[in-house]
Amino acid sequence: MSRYTVALASALMLLAPVVQAQLTPTATTSSTGNPATAAAATAPLYPALPSETPDEFHAPVDGHDYVKRSVMIPMRDGVKLNTVIIVPRGASRAPMLLTRTPYNAAELTAHAESSQLESILQGYDNAADVVVQGGYIRVMQDVRGKHGSEGDYVMTRPPAGSTFNPTPVDHSTDTWDTIEWLTHNVPESNGKVGIIGISYDGYLPLMALVHPHPALKASVPMNPMVDGWRGDDWFHNGAFRQGSLSYILEQVATRRSEVKWYSSHYDEYDTFLRAGSAGALARQRGLDQIGFWRKLSSHPAYDKFWQEQAVDQVLARQPVKVPTMLVHSWWDAEDIYGALAVYKAIKPLDRDNQVYLVMGPWNHGGAIDEGSKLGALRFGSDTSLHFRQEILRPFLDHYLKDEAPPLNIAAVSAFETGSNKWRALDRWPSGCNSGCSTTPTALKLAPDSKLALGRAPVAAPAVPAKATAYDEYVSDPAKPVPYRARPILPVGYDEAKGLTWPRWLVDDQREASGRPDVLSYTSEVLTAPVKISGEPIAHLLAATSGTDADWVVKLIDVYPDQVAAQPEMGGYQLMVSADIFRGRYRESLSEAKALTPDTPLAYRFALPAANHVFLPGHRIMVQIQSSWFPLYDRNPQTFVPNIFFAQPADYRKATQRIYHDSYIELPLISSKR
Repeated sequence: MSRYTVALASALMLLAPVVQAQLTPTATTSSTGNPATAAAATAPLYPALPSETPDEFHAPVDGHDYVKRSVMIPMRDGVKLNTVIIVPRGASRAPMLLTRTPYNAAELTAHAESSQLESILQGYDNAADVVVQGGYIRVMQDVRGKHGSEGDYVMTRPPAGSTFNPTPVDHSTDTWDTIEWLTHNVPESNGKVGIIGISYDGYLPLMALVHPHPALKASVPMNPMVDGWRGDDWFHNGAFRQGSLSYILEQVATRRSEVKWYSSHYDEYDTFLRAGSAGALARQRGLDQIGFWRKLSSHPAYDKFWQEQAVDQVLARQPVKVPTMLVHSWWDAEDIYGALAVYKAIKPLDRDNQVYLVMGPWNHGGAIDEGSKLGALRFGSDTSLHFRQEILRPFLDHYLKDEAPPLNIAAVSAFETGSNKWRALDRWPSGCNSGCSTTPTALKLAPDSKLALGRAPVAAPAVPAKATAYDEYVSDPAKPVPYRARPILPVGYDEAKGLTWPRWLVDDQREASGRPDVLSYTSEVLTAPVKISGEPIAHLLAATSGTDADWVVKLIDVYPDQVAAQPEMGGYQLMVSADIFRGRYRESLSEAKALTPDTPLAYRFALPAANHVFLPGHRIMVQIQSSWFPLYDRNPQTFVPNIFFAQPADYRKATQRIYHDSYIELPLISSKR
């Protein structure tokens, strides 16, 4: 140690008592508890400088091409909803385009820090080019109970006055009250409002139609949540969609969605398999504290809880009063059921031809993104841009602007996959406007894993009086069939991180076709195009050695062995339509019943709609399996009252038999010429 170090150490030792005396309150101060003395003892050791941060900062926005306002709009029960209003600078008599959301209105209107309106709206949930080019006032509002809004949050709040919502407020009344305020407090507007949104934000434009405000002139539900049990977010035909767990946790646990689902395995297949049942994993992650999860897990069947809030059935009770454009995606991984269910429900009530339908080759919400491709598929043009510029904007302009330009769009705009062409139709389902017809045609399972086309029987497959041909496989819950190639990453939307959930429905199905617990049936090579428009319907005659079973049916377009223009598509197995059915609901969707073991039973369920051409040189394939994991929870294959709470001993192997009496009913388009 140097002499300088020794001297420094000695000095510090001498100063230590002085420093300690300055930093430590005296015995007198702490014993008396005198506030003034205590404050003096803990005061800063240096004089305060004037703070360089203003009490309130006002950012200059003179160079912005918009003016943004944040207001709290009162509802009829006194609850105030946070609302962001963005007015194009210099706007006068401009229509308003409203989106209501649980996903943070402030963030959805600030996708970028920019002085340009189109830049701040460039992202979910905005058709930015349509908003800017049309000169619309953009309005985004947090639904009650979320982010900046007051009130109680209830997932897809049931209609007011129903069994599960005895209050007088719902999303319909909140929309009415919001529009009432907007029409009186936005002086730059013409008093006309359109409502638009995707997914949950697409469900809300449907609820706006229940008791529509007179100023509501257009509604655009895109990929809407409609019936969470039949075929949208929570279940498909009774089978639970396990990706819902992370969504429910993040969406409902806190007002501002701060709680996040954590990863415990790189491969989600391992996460869900090792947890056991969906209910066990939910409990591990704290979902039993969340009201919506408790409701969902206690209503596994299609009972009154689900039936009363099925939006298509709510809207089917009244005539259409507001021009409505329903937007559907052929490969929607979240809400592939809702838009077409609503169309079927309300089109018969459309006395003034105000219901429009658009169906594009997109994933969930893909209509506002770049639309020339999806996964490995190429469409030859930007289908999303075509929709926004040639269909959506003319629709909005016609119904919302003072000098309404004429509207020249088809009642149904349907992209035809396979041929990659837009079709203008007068109704759905139809393959063309004239000169063709839809013929139900059976795609029959045949020996040697073959498929054969023939006219569909009138009735479901009859239970054979004696043994008939069948194929069988063993379904093992310990080794469920993955829904896509492993490792399976979490549900997510950042492709840069490898999160490709939005396009899994166009994954190549070859890996599944090679598994021993997946049956594959393939047609001969097609020599002429085969076109379908509508819902394929699965007619299965099946038996299980267990007392419950799931049945997954996939309709697949098999590409030629070599595709010169795109070599990676050689032999590609593209799902055109696919779904799952939980066997316990064979007799009644609202009441589970055990299956009789080793007994052929008939099952009938619709697959998602398609508008597809199987081209010459391609083949048609059908795959059948009994698990689709971890997309859907495992069926224990032993009947239990509630699969959410199945125990490890309940999960057992079962031998599944698929009889050749089974077939897929195709909505085949036949030319009359």
